[in-house]
Amino acid sequence: MSIEVIGAGFGRTGTLSLKMALEQLTFTKCYHMHDLFAHPGHAETWTDIAQGNAANWPVLFNGYRALVDWPCAYFWRELSDYYPQAKIVLTVRDANAWYDSIEQTIFAVINRSFPEGATQPQLPQNASPVAAAQISMAKLMIADSLFSGRLDDRQHCISVYEQHNAEVQRSIPAERLLVYNVSEGWSPLCKFLGTTEPDTAFPRSNSKREFLSAMD
Repeated sequence: MSIEVIGAGFGRTGTLSLKMALEQLTFTKCYHMHDLFAHPGHAETWTDIAQGNAANWPVLFNGYRALVDWPCAYFWRELSDYYPQAKIVLTVRDANAWYDSIEQTIFAVINRSFPEGATQPQLPQNASPVAAAQISMAKLMIADSLFSGRLDDRQHCISVYEQHNAEVQRSIPAERLLVYNVSEGWSPLCKFLGTTEPDTAFPRSNSKREFLSAMD
């Protein structure tokens, strides 16, 4: 089984809705940040890869047909090269709305878990080791690497977001790429993937309220 769809969009651009949509089509299973909880050890593996160690993508994605969200989107270029037949979906949304969302969710969790001076995540005593490893991975990959530790700098983060989207569009041939806002629903996604459009509502999930509830 090979990877057929790669999501290059940042977190908080509708990636969980896209995962659910792909799994409702013919692309079960779809790897998303949430899947790290089902795979103890994957967060450490991703951290190793982010630190420059070699990746064994077929082993990491065994049983999966699609990839979306971080940490996969962090490696969109490497993955699109490794799986040259895969189609690329770049999820996008209004830049200011994206920052408002990520600042209140992913960034808030990272900042709360790593108060000033902390080198290890400060989590409740009942937090699982998987959660600790996942947050440490997010700190390294998202906060420190992608955004240079400047999570509170709106303009910097928006600039990183917009530059990323532009780079994906420059690098991926137009026939291989769908720039997609999940508010567009099934039609552009199904047309791009060559699948039949379902007669059910497009899945909507992972609102800020749902995210924060899951983190409590």
